[in-house]
Amino acid sequence: MNPTIRIFVFFLSIFAARFASGADYPAPTESDFTIHDFKFASGETLPELRVHYRTLGKPEKDAQGKTTNAVLIMHGTTGSAAQFIRPEFAGELFGKDQPLDATKFFIVLPDGIGHGKSSKPSDGMHAKFPRYGYIDMVEADFRLLTEGLGVDHARLVMGTSMGGMHTWLWGEIHPDFMDALMPLASLPTQISGRNRAWRRMVIDAIRNDPAWTDGDYKTQPPSLRTAAEMLWFMSSNPVLRQKDAPTLAKTDEVLDKFVEQIFKTDDANDVLYALEASHDYDPAPNLEKIQAPLLAINFADDLINPPELGILEREIKRFRMAAPSWFRSATKRAVTAAIHWPRCGKISSRTCSKRRKNN
Repeated sequence: MNPTIRIFVFFLSIFAARFASGADYPAPTESDFTIHDFKFASGETLPELRVHYRTLGKPEKDAQGKTTNAVLIMHGTTGSAAQFIRPEFAGELFGKDQPLDATKFFIVLPDGIGHGKSSKPSDGMHAKFPRYGYIDMVEADFRLLTEGLGVDHARLVMGTSMGGMHTWLWGEIHPDFMDALMPLASLPTQISGRNRAWRRMVIDAIRNDPAWTDGDYKTQPPSLRTAAEMLWFMSSNPVLRQKDAPTLAKTDEVLDKFVEQIFKTDDANDVLYALEASHDYDPAPNLEKIQAPLLAINFADDLINPPELGILEREIKRFRMAAPSWFRSATKRAVTAAIHWPRCGKISSRTCSKRRKNN
């Protein structure tokens, strides 16, 4: 069988459901898992690391006690699992007869370290919070699944943006843990170029802000505004931004509204730590360790990971079986709007790779 067809057939076997549109889905259950004496890669230790998470569905095990239906979904930078609980994502994936039908799958949606309701600098430690990285975040999620939820195997591990980068790391660090991997809006290479530059701009703005006071500020420093504006600028494409802000006055209005919301919900230290966490992301040297079939989805209008870089195509060749396919441009908003996923004509970069263990 043609490698491309074989890989698509594999993923269709996972998503053995029709794309029912806009279906109802069960309300998620929220809880916290506490990891005691969590040791970070930096050598620092936190007596209690809180990992907040949401679940939908119930775990199932086979006769040998192995979990058969777990799905891990990870969010993007400065986000949380809450971003998935909305009609355009959960309403397209988690309902009855949809690809990740919550009556059939056990769906786990964690808030990464430093994000959402998980332990983060703004809880009180401020800049004394341990310097976490992506490897720490993957480890915390792994312990949530195995120790907190009793999940010893995943049917699918997937994520968007930062969560997509975590997906690549999952495949390398725990190669036998999952049946399949699906990273979205990410590249299997060290943070560099434009992706590093915009992060560095925000990091420098916060750290060099006199009002930041080494992280012990009483009110949010002005540099949080710079961070918010940069996040707005980088999180969508020029066409969408022009549509949302077609005039000078409208652009100022939209941007001010976005910044105002960030000041209400975010924290400068949290943003700083979240951006600095990418310092240890570099899956390229160990891609050959990935054993599970992998479907990578990127978008042509992504300012951070545009197809012109050629990185995905270059690195995917290191897999023993690779089948890249390109489609027309799609809004990056589709990253967390699963309603767009069935429309293959609007997904710009879908590269599949399957690696066999014994070949």
